[in-house]
Amino acid sequence: MLFELLTPEWQSELSELRNNFSILDRKLDSSPDYLPAKEFIFRALSKPISESKVVILGQDPYPNPKFACGLAFSITSDTERIPASLQNILKEVESDVGGGADHRGDLTGWHDQGVVLLNRVLTTKPWNSNSHSDMGWESITFKVVQVLSSRGALGILWGKRASECAELFSPEFCIQSAHPSPLSAHRGFLGSRPFSWVNSKLISGGLAPIEWSR
Repeated sequence: MLFELLTPEWQSELSELRNNFSILDRKLDSSPDYLPAKEFIFRALSKPISESKVVILGQDPYPNPKFACGLAFSITSDTERIPASLQNILKEVESDVGGGADHRGDLTGWHDQGVVLLNRVLTTKPWNSNSHSDMGWESITFKVVQVLSSRGALGILWGKRASECAELFSPEFCIQSAHPSPLSAHRGFLGSRPFSWVNSKLISGGLAPIEWSR
């Protein structure tokens, strides 16, 4: 059952949506070929809420089985090729805060520092992007973002689907841009400088900045 895969803390926060999880269970069971693997679906929510400083919100998992790993935009350290959206993210990191990246696209280091790498939809069919957009994930992830924003997390919203959660943040605690996909990155993502914006906000709030090269 999906609900049981959540940490006890998130089960408490999302208990009112338990029926939504049951519906998703039935839909996924009827179409079991999906990404990421079931045990990684809630990987982005595996850290304590109190440690969550930032939520980076995207659309849905990579449809390539070699890429999807449960953290939005991330890949695993043994992945040979970096997907195009992630290439643009790493390009923006270097342009914005410098230093390059030591992780080759494995963003676990961001996750460990309190960056919640979340998608609006948490599963997809292999090789079929956005194929689970009608399964009911959006109500769950909307509530997740609401919880995180109410606890002070900053919002980085990439793309149209992510922007649907902008209302959950005070404008001064949220930055929005186009999605880093090659189809849209040049329409406002590249040059948006979200990483330095986050660190400026964290430092002004007395918190440690994120080491984006980790």
